[in-house]
Amino acid sequence: MQYAIIGAGNIGTAVAGHFARTGIEVGLAASRGVQALGDIASRTGPAVTPVEVDDALDADIVILAVPFEAVQELVGRIADWQGRIVVDATNAIDYTDFSPADLGGTASSDLVGEWAAGARVVKAFGHTWAKVLAREPGDGNGGKRALFVSGNHPDANATVAHLISQFGFEPIDLGRNAEGGLLQQFGGPLTTKSFVSQPIGGANPGEMDLVSA
Repeated sequence: MQYAIIGAGNIGTAVAGHFARTGIEVGLAASRGVQALGDIASRTGPAVTPVEVDDALDADIVILAVPFEAVQELVGRIADWQGRIVVDATNAIDYTDFSPADLGGTASSDLVGEWAAGARVVKAFGHTWAKVLAREPGDGNGGKRALFVSGNHPDANATVAHLISQFGFEPIDLGRNAEGGLLQQFGGPLTTKSFVSQPIGGANPGEMDLVSA
């Protein structure tokens, strides 16, 4: 399969909803098994197919929407990702006080890249609240809600940005994980923020401006 989401919590189901809305097929997996995903699949429609986790791990593009502490074991099931794209939608959180986990200054997605040997890791879909992510991408006034991507492989960033565009959002590439990833990961200045890209009138048609939403 081309796309798979692992994790059927709030973020995973929000992303699955956009696959369903645009008719792009995706496998949806969760640790509790295929049978537990029936209600979600029936709500989202035929584009979303429940699959086992091991099958989801074989997809061309795997979107991780699981707790951060589950990532190392999960991606470690694959000895060599062979250049496949892993989309990191996780948040590294210290749940004792709901603060950012202490990662020693390392971008959380760079840790995912260390654990997922041979993968091209792209950070996306995790910077804002799930209830905001689940909304329609348009603002009703010609604007598009912005979603951020970052990663160390520009071609992989572009691939995920294209998917975001297919969903109807405005993708914003923040560059490498060590810079842009730190901006959008949990605790970064873009965390929980929501922006809308709106057209700028005047002499330069096609130019857009980001505004808080």
